[in-house]
Amino acid sequence: MATSAFGAEGLIPQTLRTEALIQPLGLTTTKPRLSWQVTSSSRAQHQTGYQILVSTNAQVLASDRGDTWDSGKVESGETLLLPYGGRAPSTGERLHWKVRVWDGEGRPSPWSEPSSWGMGVVNAADWKARWISHPDRTPLATNRAVLFLPPARHYRKEFRVTKPVARAVVHFTALGLAEMHLNGRRIGDALFEPGWTDYAQRALVRTHDVTALMVRGGNCLGAIVADGWYAGYVGYGLLVGYGPYQTGRSIYGQTPAWMAQLQLDYADGTREWVATDGSWQVSGDGPLREADLIMGEAFDARREAPDWCLPGGARGWTWKRAIPAEDLPRVTAPFQDTRGTRTVDLGFRAPAKLEPYLAPPIRVTQEVPAQVVTQPEPGKYVFDLGQNLAGFVRLRVKGQAGTRLQLRHGEMLHPDGRLMTENLRKARATDSYTLRGDPRGETWQPRFTYHGFRYVEITGLAAKPGLDTVTGLVLHNDTPIAGEFECSDEVMTRFWKNTHWTQRANFIEMPTDCPQRDERFGWMGDAQVYVRTATFNADVQAFFNKWMSDVVEAQRDFGAYPDYAPYPMAHGAPGQTWGTAWTDAGIICPWTLWRVYADRGLLERLWPSMTRFMDWRLRRAADYRGKGDGNSWGDWLNVKENTPLEYIDAAYFALDARMMADMAEALGRADDVARYQAVHESVRRVFQEDYLNEDGSLKVDTQTAYAMAIGFRLIPEARVPAAAAILARKVEARGVRMATGFLGTKAILPALTAGGYHDLAVRLFQSRRYPSWGYEVVNGATTVWERWDSFTKDFGFNGANGDQNAAMNSFSHYAFGAVMEWAFRNLAGIDALEPGYRRIAIAPRPPSPDLVAAEGEAEPLQWVRAVYDSPRGRIESGWRRQGDRLRLRVSIPANTTARVRIPASRLEGITESGHPLSTAPGVSLVDTAEGRVAVDIGSGTYEFESPWR
Repeated sequence: MATSAFGAEGLIPQTLRTEALIQPLGLTTTKPRLSWQVTSSSRAQHQTGYQILVSTNAQVLASDRGDTWDSGKVESGETLLLPYGGRAPSTGERLHWKVRVWDGEGRPSPWSEPSSWGMGVVNAADWKARWISHPDRTPLATNRAVLFLPPARHYRKEFRVTKPVARAVVHFTALGLAEMHLNGRRIGDALFEPGWTDYAQRALVRTHDVTALMVRGGNCLGAIVADGWYAGYVGYGLLVGYGPYQTGRSIYGQTPAWMAQLQLDYADGTREWVATDGSWQVSGDGPLREADLIMGEAFDARREAPDWCLPGGARGWTWKRAIPAEDLPRVTAPFQDTRGTRTVDLGFRAPAKLEPYLAPPIRVTQEVPAQVVTQPEPGKYVFDLGQNLAGFVRLRVKGQAGTRLQLRHGEMLHPDGRLMTENLRKARATDSYTLRGDPRGETWQPRFTYHGFRYVEITGLAAKPGLDTVTGLVLHNDTPIAGEFECSDEVMTRFWKNTHWTQRANFIEMPTDCPQRDERFGWMGDAQVYVRTATFNADVQAFFNKWMSDVVEAQRDFGAYPDYAPYPMAHGAPGQTWGTAWTDAGIICPWTLWRVYADRGLLERLWPSMTRFMDWRLRRAADYRGKGDGNSWGDWLNVKENTPLEYIDAAYFALDARMMADMAEALGRADDVARYQAVHESVRRVFQEDYLNEDGSLKVDTQTAYAMAIGFRLIPEARVPAAAAILARKVEARGVRMATGFLGTKAILPALTAGGYHDLAVRLFQSRRYPSWGYEVVNGATTVWERWDSFTKDFGFNGANGDQNAAMNSFSHYAFGAVMEWAFRNLAGIDALEPGYRRIAIAPRPPSPDLVAAEGEAEPLQWVRAVYDSPRGRIESGWRRQGDRLRLRVSIPANTTARVRIPASRLEGITESGHPLSTAPGVSLVDTAEGRVAVDIGSGTYEFESPWR
């Protein structure tokens, strides 16, 4: 650790972020919010002040001057989301910043390492470019039986630079996907730019600094443009006959279009633009013969022209003049989904607004080598990567020119070693590569598609390949890893790893349900049950901030949020666009993000949308009762124990109102606090009238009903023990098994723990019997399954009773992974006492020393360790049983405090770092209650030891 002039006891600022991102480019807000963390090797350190310097010149900043903004010393302990206070930055400008802080004794820290942010196109008037496309006369696809997969198009523009360039920045957007190139080099490493939106309303803009790629003299700017979400196959449209002519493609438009401008700031202070217009060239002769996100990619290496984006390059291709996108032919078509059939315009329409992409980019983050190659049939070679993932493969081959290799992807194998593809449904998930015949060998990987897979089948090889033929490339939005969980039960440690892999596989542009089949929608119900677990696994602040814009954009005009976002088509019951517990994600996700990241700005931005939603809920249920309308997803994939929609709807209505009151208080909206508290109390009262008996039992007798009623605080406190006892009996009556689906599974372990049945919750957590998390792991899962019985030893892919459809079966589906929220918050005991973790709770709950494993059960947990990189720094909580003693190690980041609840019934015998607890330095006794001793601590690392019996 770095030290200051006064030694290791002070504070060091680090991990500088702007708008929750590290050195972002393309911002358009003129008052971006700045954050940092502080560290110290000493205990009980806190920040009392800070100073921020901002400059457009890195050398000026290095001399400790801020010619754009100097905040001066600000007396404050805050480190999160502090607004920049200097002059408004201009389009393309880059600003460098650093910070120093003062500790509790008034001593300044060293300056932090510098960070920066870059501006995008700040004002609409700064756009010099025009939307362009290619002269497309291809008829709209109308035949569902034949896949229509047009080639990607290459665009290029040559220009000259005659004087020194100080800075060069490219800004671009697309209806479709665009990969930018400059002077023969790909710009950046992000995939699937610019991103998915409702394109009629909004398109996203990406910005890249390309100063290092510029040369004196001739230059060439180019792009490869593919269909993407705009014109390619989307979701299960082809499967169920949605979209134009029921084909499942061209959901937003028929022909991709794009727009870009290169901003050249010269050393002499002048500026020049190279912008898209009718002078650009376009060709469809390139090697990308097919490029579809779901169906796959076809690449013919014989067509490659490596010089296509160099001055004078690709002379063997036919080039035409690009056209203004508004000159594309007008196309109308019948569009069908569950709302009926209507006529839509699929011609070019400029989006109503352009916004920067403010999530971490999608990129390749890891390589996974093949572990095994088999030959289940002549000419077919199947590679096993050993890990289910989302991405594609890098192919390394040698062979004759014209040899075509086909790559099929799947998550599982049939018993005879064949690839299992039934669950892909209409997703072809197939890539092909045609060799150019290079005797030195050829290397290729896709760029406009991805797949969910563990296994890759290759046909077309002349001989048995080596393992190095295939390497799996993992891709996802590059959300920084934030958490680690491990315990004495190796199966459940592996399950946590499975949640991590599944989250990465599905956090691709939005929180999707699954990466492999023809769906990949941002299902709201899945997201809301899992979002808290997601925050423990990774820093998802910026990722969810971006997705919440998609959610608001998808909000129905009457106020409900739809089942998924973005929302290209309706699915479910005829005429319905939303479902209970799915629509409520529009409240639950913002509330959760605020609790974790303390971002009141997000709440302010979403408040008008959330109030429209609550107004709809109140119009729909003026009597404060749950309703059974909407789509009937309910407690999705429960084990033959269905909970009525009316009950679920009432519970979520109450939860929404309570969360709205919390958020209103955070925003200082006193009238709204009173309003939503009153709504909550009314819904809660009616719920008790309708469903609660005097003895604490419920009139809806399901595990999910009890778990939700306890977890949502719908039962009076005096009757919670009785309700929890009934829930516990219901679990035990099933042989210590759950019957819950997506909604109840998130709630059941917290409800048992809160109701005094923590040992039973631990037994469920560690169970290996169907249905359980451990069952998946012992059956070979490396990701979380969609169904409890996605695979069984007796019935394979057809469910626990042999009656399931193998096509509805994802092996990478994070919803049941929501249990890890309970593991972090209860087993390890890490939680936030206030938004943003300024005050932290450490309250681990080991199973009782009297818990003994029943026959067939795993040994009860002997130790747990969790690490969480919170917005303010690293938190660690780990406990271990050692004989009749319990050791608890806790680390708290600087500038925070924590209340630690030590599992012990009395103060006697507890020590911290060898000191009796009552005299331990930096430890303040609070109370002893409910079998735990509570103490307050400042930042630092603490070693507690207590009697365990």
